[in-house]
Amino acid sequence: MNEPSTQRQTVNVHRADGAATIELNRPEALNAWNAQFGADLLAAVREVAEDESVRAVVVTGAGRGFSSGADLKDAGTGETRPDGRPDVYTTLTERYHPIMETIREMPKPVVASVNGPAVGIGCSLALCCDLVLAAESAYFLLAFVNIGLVPDGGSSLFVPTRVGLARATELSMLGERLPARQALEWGLINRVFADAELQAETAALAARLADGPTRSYAGAKRQLNNWLFARMDEQLELEAQIQQEMAGSEDFLEGAMAFAQKRAARFSGR
Repeated sequence: MNEPSTQRQTVNVHRADGAATIELNRPEALNAWNAQFGADLLAAVREVAEDESVRAVVVTGAGRGFSSGADLKDAGTGETRPDGRPDVYTTLTERYHPIMETIREMPKPVVASVNGPAVGIGCSLALCCDLVLAAESAYFLLAFVNIGLVPDGGSSLFVPTRVGLARATELSMLGERLPARQALEWGLINRVFADAELQAETAALAARLADGPTRSYAGAKRQLNNWLFARMDEQLELEAQIQQEMAGSEDFLEGAMAFAQKRAARFSGR
């Protein structure tokens, strides 16, 4: 049975037969995160977490991508620190971390259906979910280093938990794309499907989970959270602190400028 959808400016929630789909809906920007997007996504995640009729959740992107990460065009429009640099600490701790925390803590399974690029904090969002499905053309990218930043949104926790130190270091420091098939081989994600099959396979899994033993899923999730993510709050706080340091660096200014000018960055190490 289909139920009413919730439509916000940048994120929609569709419900059907006990499953809810959170659709990231800034397709013109490859679902990049700006202030409105962060507020809408947090509201959507809390909405489905609190709705007892929802027994399984899917997160996916409208258009050609899952999420291209932070919208750098939005970087200069938010709060700033006394030094004039972006206040990324506040953005992370007050807007983005509660999204990740709610996904990890909600007593129901959450599936990421990655239909295209999952980049930066968009990658963090996908890996925060319990199960990750991907289209064959999708890829995962911790692009932070390419503009002089560090992984955030929980990636410094979710990535090594899934693939170990060696591969987490490679993804964090080299800033290279990881194609979906290789991500599956590494154990970063759960399943890969042909592009044309992803939507149907996602719907089938969501229906299976929505019809399944919800309390059992919730109990298993609590066990895994306790063993693997007991220090999540501490790690998210550390990420925000280090990211704020990076936002004050000369390398970040150069990286952001180079990105905007579509040229190679010339980092100085300062």
